Amino acid sequence: MSIAVNMKKMTMVQAITEALKVMLEEDASTLVIGEDVGRNGGVFRATDGLFELFGDDRVIDTPLAESGLIGTSIGLAMNGFKPVVEIQFLGFIYPGFNQLITHATRIRTRTQSRYTVPLTIRVPYGAGVRAPEIHSDSTEALFTHIPGLKVVVPSTPHDAKGMLISSIKDPDPVLFLEPMKMYRSGKGDVPTGSYTIPLGKAYRRRKGEDVSIFAWGAMVRIAEKAAETAAKNGIECDVIDLRTLYPLDKEMIAESVQKTGRAVIIHEAPSSGGVGSEVITIINDTSFLYMKAPIKKVTGYDTPVPLFTLEDDYLPDEKKVVRAIEETVRF
Repeated sequence: MSIAVNMKKMTMVQAITEALKVMLEEDASTLVIGEDVGRNGGVFRATDGLFELFGDDRVIDTPLAESGLIGTSIGLAMNGFKPVVEIQFLGFIYPGFNQLITHATRIRTRTQSRYTVPLTIRVPYGAGVRAPEIHSDSTEALFTHIPGLKVVVPSTPHDAKGMLISSIKDPDPVLFLEPMKMYRSGKGDVPTGSYTIPLGKAYRRRKGEDVSIFAWGAMVRIAEKAAETAAKNGIECDVIDLRTLYPLDKEMIAESVQKTGRAVIIHEAPSSGGVGSEVITIINDTSFLYMKAPIKKVTGYDTPVPLFTLEDDYLPDEKKVVRAIEETVRF
């Protein structure tokens, strides 16, 4: 990881803006494309000020046409550009799913690596912000089953900037999921200038010997809070922020559970078919004989995200995670 020297306090959305600015300055082939990303600065203001700095041939407003956005960007990527597409919410990406699964992720194989698709798709996702229907989806698992597409989910401003720069520089397509709940929920130290964080590498947020907790996005903060509460009762948790959901960091997953012998997995997506199930498969394949207790999952329910009054009940919270930690220790 290359890191600039000076640090600045930023929110996650500010760090994302900084990453885009760095790449627009550093690489003339970088383009920012999407609905309202120009004069409006994006639905969450993640592209605020970039239109004024770089003009309408680098920061490009488009019609409401997700399939067209992604399809056009595939063509640009195959012809020397590095398009960064903003889809306003994860629930809006589905019309463009065909472009991703049929073209973006297959061009390298289809052309025997004569062409690649250095395309980054930024997408706000997740619940907890009282958004309307379809605006709060957490369907990341749909995209982790597509070979050729990296799926990245930062949980801190520092990681958001470094991993977005890495995503834009990657020669293959990256889905960059941004937890909406974390956009302005706090500030963190972010290096100024350009730096990168390797994709496919998890990060240990807290060291512990008793229970491994695996989480990503907004659920990392829930995991950390639950670990703090568990520590008061003498249970030390190893909190692992997966950061990249495809490819998963199998080595760190195995290393953590082989140390603790217990695991709790947290995600706000529905339980069935979620990424948590793939983490369990990795644990079974690499570390089954190390396990002291069954693996616990704390997840959303197998329903659409409910409207405002039930949203908090739907999401994993500190209390639910602490209960899972205690149950796996008592087993």
